[in-house]
Amino acid sequence: MEKFLREWRKDALNKNQHDAAIFIGDKLLALTNSDNDAWWLAQVHFSTGNYTRAQSFLQKSDLAIRNPSCKYLAALCFIKQNKFDEALSLLGDKNPTYLFKGPGSERRKLQHVGSHLRNGSLVESKTLPRIDRAEDRDHEEEANIKAEAAMCYLRGTCYAKQNAFDKAKECYKDAVRIDVQCFEAFDALMKNSLMSPEEEWEFLGSLNYETIIVGDGTNPSLSQEAAAFTKLLYTTRLSKYGHSADFTAATEELSTHYHLGANPDISLAKASLLFTQCRFRDALALTSTILDSDLYNFATLPIHLACLHELGEKNALYLLAHSLADTHPQEPCTYLAIGIYYLTISQIASARRFFSKASILDPHFGPAWIGFAHTFAAEGEHDQAISAYSTATRLFQGTHLPNLFLGMQNLQLGNLRLAKEYLKVAYDLCKEDPLLLNELGVVFYHEEEMERAIGIFDRALEIAKEIGSEPRAWIATRANLGHALRRVGRLDDALEEFDEVLRQGGKDAAIFSAKGLVLLEQGKPKEATVALHEALATSPQDPVATDLLSRAMDAFEDVPILREEEEDEFERRIAEVTRTAGRRGNRRRREQFPFVHQGGMQGDSMVVDEEEEG
Repeated sequence: MEKFLREWRKDALNKNQHDAAIFIGDKLLALTNSDNDAWWLAQVHFSTGNYTRAQSFLQKSDLAIRNPSCKYLAALCFIKQNKFDEALSLLGDKNPTYLFKGPGSERRKLQHVGSHLRNGSLVESKTLPRIDRAEDRDHEEEANIKAEAAMCYLRGTCYAKQNAFDKAKECYKDAVRIDVQCFEAFDALMKNSLMSPEEEWEFLGSLNYETIIVGDGTNPSLSQEAAAFTKLLYTTRLSKYGHSADFTAATEELSTHYHLGANPDISLAKASLLFTQCRFRDALALTSTILDSDLYNFATLPIHLACLHELGEKNALYLLAHSLADTHPQEPCTYLAIGIYYLTISQIASARRFFSKASILDPHFGPAWIGFAHTFAAEGEHDQAISAYSTATRLFQGTHLPNLFLGMQNLQLGNLRLAKEYLKVAYDLCKEDPLLLNELGVVFYHEEEMERAIGIFDRALEIAKEIGSEPRAWIATRANLGHALRRVGRLDDALEEFDEVLRQGGKDAAIFSAKGLVLLEQGKPKEATVALHEALATSPQDPVATDLLSRAMDAFEDVPILREEEEDEFERRIAEVTRTAGRRGNRRRREQFPFVHQGGMQGDSMVVDEEEEG
């Protein structure tokens, strides 16, 4: 009869017939009165959302105290009811670190023989001798070990809800150390940016993948392959700053050997890398492919929305935001999409309201906080922007972006000392972001440390080239390098940088004026006049270009009179430049506001200071 009822219960669960499973499970528990059947019945009640009734079955015969799996389920019921203090009271505040078994690690914990569970916490007896429990791990039941790891994850969840992020981080890390297959804990570390990029890679290398066993463990080669496969999957989840070669190797092996190239998670990892490289069109192609097969893949939406904003796809944003509002009105991503749409059409107040709504629905939703802060930055409300970025810094301690944005805001306010401090903190977290290096270079420029500024700008452009970033994304950095080179007297190098900016499409009045200034300092007033006419054709009211042009014309007094054919050629060039620039009009580069912890705002670009160059 027990076998019959268990098969009936299993069939009902497979069909999602929960009432039938509860009816049969209740009869089975009456027959057997076993812990396993009580746990099964509690699981069915949990699946239906009846958390209090599930707890009542777990509390019978002290199941939540005696059995790790039952204890985990009881704590999860408390968390679902937002009773985090009660959940921590049941789980205890100590992680079972004696279960650690790292590769080549000597961090083995001693456990008292007399340890026992009291009030849900592990308490050590101080009167009995100590023995080494590391050797006993092989004798632990695998299910109990996984349950202990899962409970570490639940402790971390409780601490995160209480904004104790340092404790949450340690609990998540302990969970993965105990059970490398505890993906929820690993994902929480990555998704909430609790570790810096370098910490993430060190943590990945410290995990013991040898604990992964396939089947009964009689075939070691299968277990080794499964361990390598797990490490490849985890590698794709890490920060995309630095170690791009390792990331590329992992995605290529998963794509070729395991045929996972079209898998949404692998495609999303590739799109994240492309986004950090400012290759928005390529990233959008990947995210669009994912959403074509799964329109409501919420993990993909933040990067997809950010790419649409960067590329100015207003219609696509409008349609997607409406679709999400109709189908998922309680999802934070829905209000993120609406906020990004309003930001794209420059309705900043409306955008701020919807970003705020998204952050209320999920207080730990990073894109919503960054977008909320960007709305203040867009309006020049630096104090409010600094306050919002500071909140993001507290919530997401492992990412450098909030500190980078704080540095940028203080730089715009002229607070060089504060800007430098924030940018140094960001640099300690991530040394591979060209935007961060650009902002540091601007600080050094304003502090008159030109050689350091030149070195930083060069390094930023070098990293951008190494990661395959779009050259047009770093026009401002190259222009800044040109200004710094001009200040130290390296006029030929400065002229080369400004010409490269113009070749890459950075055709605005400031660049032409800077080029004209360099040519004037080189004693070439004729070429300077051509460049300055181009600046005025782009922006007729530009005061710097106007002043420099008058100086260039005055400089002709010291130049020998041109031969008639040379003068005719010079006038023809001026007329041609004016006509070409006039057709181009006064186009302005728009600002960039990405919404994920990879990427950043448009870099600061320095302009010619008329008084300084006087």
